[in-house]
Amino acid sequence: MLRNINPLLSPDLLHTLRAMGHGDEIVIADANFPATSTGPTCIRADGSSASEILEAVLSVMPLDSFVPDPALTMQVVGDPDAVPEAVADFQTIIETTADTPAQIQTLERFAFYDRAAHAFAIVQTGERRLYGNIILKKGVIA
Repeated sequence: MLRNINPLLSPDLLHTLRAMGHGDEIVIADANFPATSTGPTCIRADGSSASEILEAVLSVMPLDSFVPDPALTMQVVGDPDAVPEAVADFQTIIETTADTPAQIQTLERFAFYDRAAHAFAIVQTGERRLYGNIILKKGVIA
């Protein structure tokens, strides 16, 4: 056990977050996301929602403040302007937890999968809400 570290941050996830450098990306994925087959290391967090993991990650990892899109979600197929419940929740968490809050941007479904394939790691959560996926770009600690 560690003080002031969210217990949802498993040893594997903490190691991954610490190993990431500025500009590296991590995906927090819902239960439907093809996390294992997408390519990067897959860290399991089946008992947690994507929102819980997002809040835990942002408690220790800064978002990149040098890019316009440090947080990306997947567009709803057939309705790219829709804001799913999970994404609205993600935006609230970013606004209240991130050291440099940012407006979430979106990517078309297959562009999101391509971007995720190049991420440092994917955290597969037990999130059951549709479109509960987000890519975060790591920033710097001043």
